[in-house]
Amino acid sequence: MTASGGELPRQKNGPDGDLPLRTLRARWRAASLAAGWRFPSDWALPEVDAVCAAVLCGAGPEPSLAGLARARAAAGAELEEVFADLAALQAVLAQPDSDDGFVVPDLGTTPARLITATALAWADAALDQIANIQVIDPLTGLPTAAYLRTRLDEFYRGSKGQGRRAADEHTLLVVSLDLTTMTGWRRVTGMILVAEAMRAALDGGESLATLGPSTSVAVLRRDDTLPAKAVLLRRALHQRLSSDASVAEIGKPRIRLVRLPATHESACDLLRELGRA
Repeated sequence: MTASGGELPRQKNGPDGDLPLRTLRARWRAASLAAGWRFPSDWALPEVDAVCAAVLCGAGPEPSLAGLARARAAAGAELEEVFADLAALQAVLAQPDSDDGFVVPDLGTTPARLITATALAWADAALDQIANIQVIDPLTGLPTAAYLRTRLDEFYRGSKGQGRRAADEHTLLVVSLDLTTMTGWRRVTGMILVAEAMRAALDGGESLATLGPSTSVAVLRRDDTLPAKAVLLRRALHQRLSSDASVAEIGKPRIRLVRLPATHESACDLLRELGRA
């Protein structure tokens, strides 16, 4: 269907050769990654399922696409990426018989009203972030990346004033979950449990923050207590994630130390990369 049609191609959701939500979601993700989505782990937001459900039941997809666009903006996705993702969905729906998953996204074939709804929602969320920078993430309760950028600026200026380098005194401890197989709000549950574990294990004044849909971070001093803190965090993560049946499909969290770069500007770039990796 061309842009003048105003709708995405509809999919059946009955018993005869249908395209259920999980299949549609998997094909859309594959097409989006092939089209250039740069960070696979942050693609499958809960809002993706809402879009799939709207398409499968034949409802107007604009509200759910707008919700997804806002969530993408909040996660740091650029508008060009969001458009490519929308085009990937259009291509998947327009070619339901492509069993090998190979489709060619083309934004020019996407209905104009859906492009407009997506763009306006993304811009609204992006501008709201600029105007109202939050200090605390409302879901995890951890400080946001904006707060951490400010804290890192203090670390860098303090180290420079004392003739030292920030990277010699502090390091980043990054915790990330592979949420690619998780659907709906179970993704959020996993990150809430990660936040609880980090607050419990790192209670000595460390700076904590959530960087994205699947990544949290702590700034730790490079001293003799660092190995013990990492061990405590690993135990706390295992205890919480293994005791909640709703996130049983999540594998072991990835815990790693990441060296701070030479400048605060480079550190901010690093935070953006980590938040979407």
